[in-house]
Amino acid sequence: MKKNILILCTGNSCRSQIAEAWMRFYAKDNANVYSAGIETHGVNPKAIATMKEVGIDISNHTSNHINEYKNIAFDFLITVCDHAKENCPYFPSDAKRFHHNFTDPSKKVGTESEIWEAFAKTREEIRIYCENFVKMELGK
Repeated sequence: MKKNILILCTGNSCRSQIAEAWMRFYAKDNANVYSAGIETHGVNPKAIATMKEVGIDISNHTSNHINEYKNIAFDFLITVCDHAKENCPYFPSDAKRFHHNFTDPSKKVGTESEIWEAFAKTREEIRIYCENFVKMELGK
């Protein structure tokens, strides 16, 4: 039976979008993967570009609010930033909860090259996390 996974961040614009893409990539048909925010900020163009660099297209992703998913029975809820973990409104769920605070590359200040490097670094950290999560929790 497919597992339902919700990845939660503050604005559902960058880290949760990247995590949704990697989780879908590794889980394949073994999970329904969703991402949401406690706010919606639109999908970050640099998040789209950094995933395109590794052959994953998230240009059709949308920035969704957590309330859109209140009627889905989630098996796993993963927060990818401390702010979402600490400020998430009550979300009724028996989901197994996980947390990992990934660095927010959209907050990086520096040259264009340094900013792209920050996106690539966060993308790789999230990739490794998602690959390991699928192996450990989905047995795939």
